[in-house]
Amino acid sequence: MNKDIGIDLGTATTLIHVRGQGLVLREPSVVALDTHTGKVLSVGEEAYRVLGKTPDRIRAIKPLADGVISDYDVTAMMIKHFLKKVCKGSFLKPRVCVCVPSGVTEVESRAVIDTCLAAGARKVYLMEEPVAACLGAGIDIRKPGGVIVLDMGGGTSDIAVLSLSGIVCKTSIKVAGNRFNDAIVRYVRDRYNVLLGDNTAERTKIEIGTIWEDDPLKTCEVKGRNLMNGLPHRLELTNKELIAPLLAEAEQVATAVQSVLERTPPELVADIHERGLLMTGGGAMLGGLDKYLSARMGLKCYLAEDPVECVARGVGMAFDYLDELVDGFINHTNHYQA
Repeated sequence: MNKDIGIDLGTATTLIHVRGQGLVLREPSVVALDTHTGKVLSVGEEAYRVLGKTPDRIRAIKPLADGVISDYDVTAMMIKHFLKKVCKGSFLKPRVCVCVPSGVTEVESRAVIDTCLAAGARKVYLMEEPVAACLGAGIDIRKPGGVIVLDMGGGTSDIAVLSLSGIVCKTSIKVAGNRFNDAIVRYVRDRYNVLLGDNTAERTKIEIGTIWEDDPLKTCEVKGRNLMNGLPHRLELTNKELIAPLLAEAEQVATAVQSVLERTPPELVADIHERGLLMTGGGAMLGGLDKYLSARMGLKCYLAEDPVECVARGVGMAFDYLDELVDGFINHTNHYQA
């Protein structure tokens, strides 16, 4: 049976939605390779577990950086592995729709298309992430009326205003979930002379990360390497001390949202003030981000019902809208037949 597959190819996590089946795969965008032979040892969750713990012979790689492909061959291997996992028993190559950041270049677009074709896709479509986010959240973007969405993943934050099946204005910045992790690593290193691993920083962000002063006090125990003596070190962090380093990154997101609003026609701004800002993606779940943006922008900001899976669900629905979405949603100049 032929399948239509939507892929949310994220810097941190890859999600796959199959038309008629729903979300069928959600795994970290990580590949473990044997450095001597180049053979793939593990992909996804299994590879993520060994990240930062491998000997010289094994290298765990994140083949996407800032929302775009940084290692073409490894990404192709990863997508091929995931497609094989979700296309068991299918003899025909699938049609694939991949969501990309709003600021993606022609070269980066072509890299995504070529990678998916090399991984076994029959036809490849590209869709911009804010559009997929709106579709996945159940918003009808075909109506005349402004909708503003902030999709914050691991590598990029995409902001767009949509109306009448078109993108009115948009921007994409490379400040998202991974930058919050880096901010935690820098803070602990500078304040305590302790170096944390990326996975530890991610867990800390999820457990206690916040940028809102009024949030109740929370603590989290972290373990890292003492930079003074090289020995293992354990310390307890509070959410209050992480506000300043995380807020510095969140301010860049707020500035990007403001820049989009400044370029939005007044009539649409009135609609946006009534409807509010839709927030999707794992990065948008940072504690207090919705409250901070609401206070900064003077409009209601709210998380989608399932922010992490929202884009994957939307890109999986893209095949129902192929004839309705205008250029800028699915870029018809950028799909090819294998």
